[in-house]
Amino acid sequence: MVDELNIKGFRLFPGHLDRQAQEVMVADLRGVLAQAPLYRPVTPRGKAMSVRMSAAGQFGWVTDRRGYRYEPRHPDGMNWPPIPASIRSVWTALAGCARMPECCLINWYGEDARMGLHQDKDEADFTAPVLSISLGDDGLFRMGGVERGGKTASHWLRSGDVVVMGGEARLAHHGVDRIRFGSSSLLPNGGRINVTLRVVT
Repeated sequence: MVDELNIKGFRLFPGHLDRQAQEVMVADLRGVLAQAPLYRPVTPRGKAMSVRMSAAGQFGWVTDRRGYRYEPRHPDGMNWPPIPASIRSVWTALAGCARMPECCLINWYGEDARMGLHQDKDEADFTAPVLSISLGDDGLFRMGGVERGGKTASHWLRSGDVVVMGGEARLAHHGVDRIRFGSSSLLPNGGRINVTLRVVT
């Protein structure tokens, strides 16, 4: 379990969103993706990531040959759509932060998608937490410390779970090792959506 690491600022809210709230959020996300479609990003080394990605808000996080950064527009040139109210309300309820999120990163995980251990450190204000919402199939979330290497712990995140990482946990390494494909009926074709809210500036 992640809480065995005793990282201050890591908070898990299992089942925070009930089925109806999840369905509303998925419908809202489909509206976002109709305006800013999912795309497959590449790392600065040119390797395609296994997740597909989009965003809402003032900024979207992007990666390509030019590096990791936030941009005010989708790689295809359009502005990012506004963050839906159903998503902003989770931040208001759980983040404990006076500032509102400026980026809603949307990652879609298929059956074989992964996310290696990484830090969220492209933002200017590390006093604001990162809030993550899980929708769809279970994802095996792994978390370590601020320094790379050392002890890690894992926890299956299920549809409707919310994680908040602030304080010491704000810069902790974390990732998703695998997807339990078909474990949820929320998304008709399976897969997992991870929605991550961040303050950027």
